[in-house]
Amino acid sequence: MKLYVWAVLVGGLGLVTGVDGVVGQGSPPPAPPQVELKQNFPNPFNPATTIPFTLNGELFANGHRPKVSLKIYNVLAQVVATPILQGTGEDLENLEVTCVTPSTGCTFNAYWDGKVLKTDKEAASGVYIYQLVVDGKRFTKKMIVMK
Repeated sequence: MKLYVWAVLVGGLGLVTGVDGVVGQGSPPPAPPQVELKQNFPNPFNPATTIPFTLNGELFANGHRPKVSLKIYNVLAQVVATPILQGTGEDLENLEVTCVTPSTGCTFNAYWDGKVLKTDKEAASGVYIYQLVVDGKRFTKKMIVMK
C-alpha cells in the first residue's frame, strides 16, 4: 500500500512539473488555411442555396490563377449539379479565378438553383455532398434539400 501511494505522489509531482514547463512556452499561431470551404446557406434549403469559399492570397502569388471546380453529388456519388460563380454566371468547372486583393485573399460565392444538371427538374429532398477542388486539392461538406 505504501509503494502505491508513493508512486501516485511521485507521478503527480512529475505531472505538475510538466505542466509548468508547457505553460511558459508559447507556440506560433497556426497559418491561415489556403482554402476554406464554408457551409452553404440557408441549410436546409428549398429551392436554392449559396456556397461561400475563401482562397488565401498566397494562392494568387506571382500571377497564379487557381483552377476551381465545384460539384454537387447525391449520396450515391452521382453528380447532380455544377453551381455557378455569382457575379460572373460561369459554371464552376475548371474555372481559373482571379482575386482583386491577393494580399488578403478573396471570398467567392457559388450559387445552386436546386435543379438537376442540365434539366428543369428540382433535386429531391435529402442529403447532398458538395466538393470544391482547388488546384487538385479537395474540400467537402454536406447540405440538405428539404421540400
